[in-house]
Amino acid sequence: MLEVEQKGAIASEDRRWDSCFLTDSEGSIEAYRQAIADAAEEVIHQFASRKQPYSGATPIELVAGLAGTEICPENPKLLGEILKNVGEKAIAHSVVVTHPCCIAHLHCPPLIPALAAEVLISATNQSMDSWDQSPAATVLEQQLTNWLCSEFGYDAAADGIFTSGGTQSNFMGMLLARDRYAKQALNWSIQQQGLPPQAHQWRILCSDVAHFTIRQSCALLGLGEKAVIPVETDENYRLSPDAVRVKLAELQEQGLTAIAIVATVGTTDFGSIDPLLPLAEIAQKTGLWLHVDAAYGGALVMSDRYRPQLAGIDLADSITVDFHKLFYQPISCGAFLLRNKSNFDLIKLHADYLNPETNEAEGIPDLVTKSIQTTRRFDALKLCISLQALGRKKFGEMIETTIELAAAAGEMIRADSQLELATIPTLNAVVFRYSSGKLEQDKWINSQIRLTLLQRGEVVLAQTCIAGNTYLKFTLLNPRTTLADIGRILDRVKQVGTEFSFSLSN
Repeated sequence: MLEVEQKGAIASEDRRWDSCFLTDSEGSIEAYRQAIADAAEEVIHQFASRKQPYSGATPIELVAGLAGTEICPENPKLLGEILKNVGEKAIAHSVVVTHPCCIAHLHCPPLIPALAAEVLISATNQSMDSWDQSPAATVLEQQLTNWLCSEFGYDAAADGIFTSGGTQSNFMGMLLARDRYAKQALNWSIQQQGLPPQAHQWRILCSDVAHFTIRQSCALLGLGEKAVIPVETDENYRLSPDAVRVKLAELQEQGLTAIAIVATVGTTDFGSIDPLLPLAEIAQKTGLWLHVDAAYGGALVMSDRYRPQLAGIDLADSITVDFHKLFYQPISCGAFLLRNKSNFDLIKLHADYLNPETNEAEGIPDLVTKSIQTTRRFDALKLCISLQALGRKKFGEMIETTIELAAAAGEMIRADSQLELATIPTLNAVVFRYSSGKLEQDKWINSQIRLTLLQRGEVVLAQTCIAGNTYLKFTLLNPRTTLADIGRILDRVKQVGTEFSFSLSN
């Protein structure tokens, strides 16, 4: 009798946690519905309904506004009140990525189908490392990975893995390039033996405007930033195959060993696309690993009109592609694709408690065997739902709209005597500057234009540097941005620039 009473007491006591977790109980489900509804209301009220892309709050003002936040109170507060407070103090001061004038970075407005998918992803909380933590999710991710490999021209020998984005994917490309070279050239397993003595001689070639994560990856991989050889680009900021050949000959004369070439499809500043076919030919002739960083421009695969610009990408040994850029997915979502899946064996590891070798023999797929992450979200689901909800044609049209807008914006800038266009846009990045005719003061003026428009909450612009001069940048990922929006933004750029130019002259 006592044992029954104790069990009843424990069962009764356990119900107190129902409102904390999503379960089959009525109280739990009601708490979940209310929490999601309250959160959605704050997003709509404090974010989606904003008329400007930013509130204009300075870092000092944000620190002051959040200074009184009690991170962990002794006793609980009502979730609705917490969400309202967060909405007022944090969400209201977020950059509104869906606003037509939020055009600074490769920072996209997320699709509504993907936001719905995030609800499913967060609530089910599947962990994509072992099959028994994500049964159906593992199968669906693999199906989507196979589709991606096919879309980029790979055959059945290929495979891939979802990643947190371009940084991780580029890291994996450099990691496998390094380890594959050690295995083939030296019969050396870096996984087992560490770096060989010859590693200090290894070099990786990329354009001088390639993404910084190539250098970062080589530093983390023990090769050092010096292992990255920046190669000159042409007038359109594309890696020059002739310059690559010259650099390879120079390295050989210096007793250094090239192990990989990195081509970029969509450089961060200019959207430039390196000539993939000539670079693939060089890589094949020299036996070098070719990695293509298509984090930005890989989305052209969805456009019938612009897909030909990816010609040769199927010859790459590995590809980086991001979905939180021109695929319009919430952060984070990316993939790393590999032409020959056997190269994943270079990083494969087994743990008895997670993915024992017997699983592989029994045909149980544990995705952790081809990833440098263990716990990993089911981010493939949001891309899958988005692709189905929009379809290829609509996806392609969205991307094409932004590229055509960038071209039109470039023409508008080129025709204006107060503005200077850096280069003809390739994708949807537009780099330009305000010009007063005085080069030295324009460096300061252009940086002040960006800061002023941000602090006034009017426009979120980016800036970059070319040959020591400060330039402004539009990154036109948002298909809702129109040429009329661009015209108004350029008018404000000129107005603010003229104000600063006048103040310096007096």
